[in-house]
Amino acid sequence: MPQLPKPATIAPARVAAAHVLLAVERGTAHSDDQLRSPRVEALSQQDRDLTTELVRGTLRWERVLDREIGARLRYPGSDMHFGVIIALRLGAYQLLFLNRIPAHAAVHDSVELAREADGEQMARLVNAVLRRLQREAETLATLRTDPVAAYPPWLVARWQARFGTPAAEAICAFGQQPAPATVRLAHPLDSPSLAPGALLADARRVLQGDPAALAGARIQDEASQLVGELAALHAGASILDSCAAPGGKTAILAQRNPEASVTAMDISAARLRIMARRLPWSDRVQFDAADASALQPGPRFTGVLCDVPCSGTGTLGRNPEIRSRLAPRDLARQAERQRAILMACLRTLAPGGRLVYSTCSLEPEENEQVVEAVLAALPQARVLPVAPALDALLAGGRLTPDGHALLGATALAGPYLRTVPGLHPCDGFFAALLSVA
Repeated sequence: MPQLPKPATIAPARVAAAHVLLAVERGTAHSDDQLRSPRVEALSQQDRDLTTELVRGTLRWERVLDREIGARLRYPGSDMHFGVIIALRLGAYQLLFLNRIPAHAAVHDSVELAREADGEQMARLVNAVLRRLQREAETLATLRTDPVAAYPPWLVARWQARFGTPAAEAICAFGQQPAPATVRLAHPLDSPSLAPGALLADARRVLQGDPAALAGARIQDEASQLVGELAALHAGASILDSCAAPGGKTAILAQRNPEASVTAMDISAARLRIMARRLPWSDRVQFDAADASALQPGPRFTGVLCDVPCSGTGTLGRNPEIRSRLAPRDLARQAERQRAILMACLRTLAPGGRLVYSTCSLEPEENEQVVEAVLAALPQARVLPVAPALDALLAGGRLTPDGHALLGATALAGPYLRTVPGLHPCDGFFAALLSVA
């Protein structure tokens, strides 16, 4: 039996990563929220960066890691303490996917994590499995070249049928890389750590450093910013953001429409309170804790953003745990609520007003099919083409010429807008523009 390392202090980044992964495994948290928790924020910048890499990488490659770990367990189907599972995944990820991590440090800390979680016997098991993976690491290096294996087969099959095999492979490959670090500028900011965005004039890519530390900048993917710009365009004097938290799109609505009355609605009062503290131009925004699907009819708003809760399959690089939680039946369940929210919001739209329906999903059940079902039930509603809105954003200097050309050539699907990770340098979003007579 190989000798176990003697007990010693575990590196702070690995302790923090194990805590985040354990909360995610128990289904009680999202990794993105946990990576901004006080425990992680208290670390040095170097340790925060490593914690993020360990968490996101382990979640992205979880299916592959579990397969390789299971192949080296005597009883792969047996129950193990969640803490031991996390220790194995963390160690395996570092050995197989991170060249710069010393193997002895990865093994040692994973063994110690397992010992703390479930005692000496599990520590020995973790040590044996990881030592074997360490010996076989060179042979297993090809795992990194197969991103499709990191996704549920049913989801890959859907993308292949919908977008074609090359595009499905591009989606998977994009999701296995660190998500682009993109910020929105509230005010002009010159910094050597920033580069122009790919699509929008006010977007910047962060080349180095902590995006959250940039004064006057707000972390927000370019596809999310684009939806906010579409909703802000010709929104009129009274605007509703019906599912507003965390508030990035609300900020764009308020910025672009300084004379308008903007209402930020969300079912979570706690999230609205956080928004009110952090949101630029919050003095222009009214906050309303309410369920958008229960809105009372009446033409109250000239502009509505209906960015509904969804499966999030367009954000799997940024929120990798979604892929292990999502099942095909979830899409229909999400769509039922999405239809209810869109229907209620359309009934509050003034004649001639504009509503943007959007999701960060790639799935038709949550996108086109929701819009089509609601249009069938509300004959006074109609879909407007998105292409002229993109032209208006270009003319107003909000969309860059290169961004306009890229979106016009690759992101328009009939009247709708759809960004696809890997085909576009951003998350996957769907947007439809609607009006009522």
